[in-house]
Amino acid sequence: MRQLVVSGAAAPWDGPEGLAQQRLGVGNACGLARRFHEHGFEVIVADVLTPDTLQLYRQHLSQCLIVRLHVAPPEARRRAGTRQVYLTDAEFEDLHTQDRDNPPPADHDLDVTGLTIEGQVAAVAALWMRSRIGPSDP
Repeated sequence: MRQLVVSGAAAPWDGPEGLAQQRLGVGNACGLARRFHEHGFEVIVADVLTPDTLQLYRQHLSQCLIVRLHVAPPEARRRAGTRQVYLTDAEFEDLHTQDRDNPPPADHDLDVTGLTIEGQVAAVAALWMRSRIGPSDP
């Protein structure tokens, strides 16, 4: 959602304006997710999870399942090297060190370091299905 802003865009780490745009993006993503869900679609929102964004998702999408995906720093750097670059080296380091020792409390924390994209999708889908069935159901 935040990449829709071109002129005047600020990254979340760019002070108060960046944080305000991050919050606006989360609110817009939640609104779209609710509308799609109301029409029978299952929705996935991919975002950087911080204590602030976690609180917003819990507030606006109270029944959502939050899965925190994480990778080891060397693998994160390798993967970033295969994609179009959006972050400077300093921004990459900030992003991958914030909350490393005290991550936001997601419903599930999934290390995807050794997983392919297909493996990640399968692991998240399994958590999704388990959450829909419930832990005590077969």
